[in-house]
Amino acid sequence: MLSKAKTLEGYKLDSLEGEIGKVKEFYFDDRHWIIRYLVAETGTWLTDRQMLISPYALAAVNKEEKNIAVHLTKKQIEDSPPLDSHKPVSRQYEQAYYGHYGYPMYWGGPFSWGAYPYIERDREQWKAHAKDKKGWDSHLRSTSNVTGHHIQALDGEIGHVADFIIDDETWAIRYLIVDTHNWWPGKKVLVSPQWIERVSWGERKVFVNLSRETIKQSPEYTEESLLTRDYETGLHQHYKRQGYWIDELAAV
Repeated sequence: MLSKAKTLEGYKLDSLEGEIGKVKEFYFDDRHWIIRYLVAETGTWLTDRQMLISPYALAAVNKEEKNIAVHLTKKQIEDSPPLDSHKPVSRQYEQAYYGHYGYPMYWGGPFSWGAYPYIERDREQWKAHAKDKKGWDSHLRSTSNVTGHHIQALDGEIGHVADFIIDDETWAIRYLIVDTHNWWPGKKVLVSPQWIERVSWGERKVFVNLSRETIKQSPEYTEESLLTRDYETGLHQHYKRQGYWIDELAAV
């Protein structure tokens, strides 16, 4: 199911032993544009700690109850490696974190989830794949920090990142919501990470290999828009791009 990042922010996190906090924001890697960690706001339960939850631990997202099930005990979370909230997530920290939970390292192979092109939750399958030597260096970005980055088309700027559309089954970022009100009034559009040419993090700019006019004529996104497969198909057809769901079916 597709959900906006800002919609999920504030959802309660329910561990195996009760509520542990609320969703604050997300960390994603800038190679595959996949959520690697959910940042939990734990309130008075664990003070002065930024708590990260991997998608490996996340179960059902309940939109009616506005909560996310976390398959961890409070003890497991409390004993996880502490992270200084004022420092970036280092590879050293990630290695300790993944070692603590026994998760397969997502950077330990050529695919988006290491040895797998999708998130694999079967622990028996984890044992079947040793760490691939073709690892890659991930660079984690915060959804809150990237919000506001400018979108640069082939022939000029078109707007800024207003939010992210997340697939809460695969935890891939499917689209960036682009607010274009500074260019033409009131319209928001969706841009897939697959259409991004490069990102200049220093300039806070996202470059896409699309013209302003092509983006202007794309299907509008509104708060009332239903992100159905028909809507997505029309969007991809407009840009003459193959749907991500076709690529993912071929990879399975």
